[in-house]
Amino acid sequence: MPIPLTIVGMSGGVDSAVAAWQLTKQGHRVEGLFMDNWAADDDGYCTAAQDYQDARQVCQELGITLHRASFAEEYRERVFAHFLEEYRAGRTPNPDVLCNREIKFGALLDYAVRLGASHIATGHYARIIQRNGKAELHKGRDRGKDQSYFLHQVDQASLAKALFPVGELEKHEVRDIARSAGFDNFSKKDSTGICFIGERPFREFLQRFLPTQPGDIVTDDGAVVGKHHGLMYYTLGQRSGLGIGGVEGRAEMAWFVADKDLLSNRLIVVQGQDHPRLQSNWLTAGALSWIGAAPEQGQRYMAKVRYRQADQACNIEQVDMRNMVVHFEKPQRAVTPGQYVVIYDGDRCMGGGAIRERGCM
Repeated sequence: MPIPLTIVGMSGGVDSAVAAWQLTKQGHRVEGLFMDNWAADDDGYCTAAQDYQDARQVCQELGITLHRASFAEEYRERVFAHFLEEYRAGRTPNPDVLCNREIKFGALLDYAVRLGASHIATGHYARIIQRNGKAELHKGRDRGKDQSYFLHQVDQASLAKALFPVGELEKHEVRDIARSAGFDNFSKKDSTGICFIGERPFREFLQRFLPTQPGDIVTDDGAVVGKHHGLMYYTLGQRSGLGIGGVEGRAEMAWFVADKDLLSNRLIVVQGQDHPRLQSNWLTAGALSWIGAAPEQGQRYMAKVRYRQADQACNIEQVDMRNMVVHFEKPQRAVTPGQYVVIYDGDRCMGGGAIRERGCM
């Protein structure tokens, strides 16, 4: 009986390289697939060409086929359009969540099935546990690299066809394996930030797609203390880049973004990292996605309102198919509309939704 085919999404990074290495060593029939998700620019910021060469080198070492496919159209329609829409609405989106749902476990999975694959694999630091015939998403063993937050909107059917070979490893173990295997990318720097922006200045990039609307920076009592370059360039809790110097009659304390007034195009700032306007002990969320059953109302869970945040104790006070209200046991700083709140039951990622509102009791 032929061995089923597994397609590994090869990014050119060390994590996907070791994912492919592990599967070949375990006896899987493996082929790689390099995705082009963004039309390459000629401005020197795009690394796709080098990433592809790194993926080729890994596949040559492993003796496996490397396919290449463009999902740039799907990415623009399913991910980038939403990214721009959220910024227009004054929110701060996280496109990596949609990229996983719509591209890696959507378009890529469909493409892999057409190639004859039964599963796809990626270099995500997360784990799939099969329980009672259903796929559960759990945190990766390396808690400093756990990526379950970014995977929380991938549905159960897609997770059932997914493999995360590095989910049981620590990052240093992954690099050691890559070095021993002869992969040139064993010490390659991890990618950070939004994938299609790369290392380019964020403001420069966004100006290409959205009009700039400068306006006033004001305190919470309405005093003008500076000028902003456009509300879309700022996020709640931000300190750097405000350009506010010494303000007469105000204490010598750092300023932080507390809110955005879209109607009057004003950026509202406060002084002090722990100012009350930066704190929230409840939020509402929409665009909910659950991996299996939704959390029970009134039950205690853990949650994250941003990646790399420590788990925060919470209660789900209201939940239906479209919306939920989350109350935290301790106030949360800079809860940001457009980002995602992700709910956990121990190590198991239950799912989550996009933050819409925040507030204090």
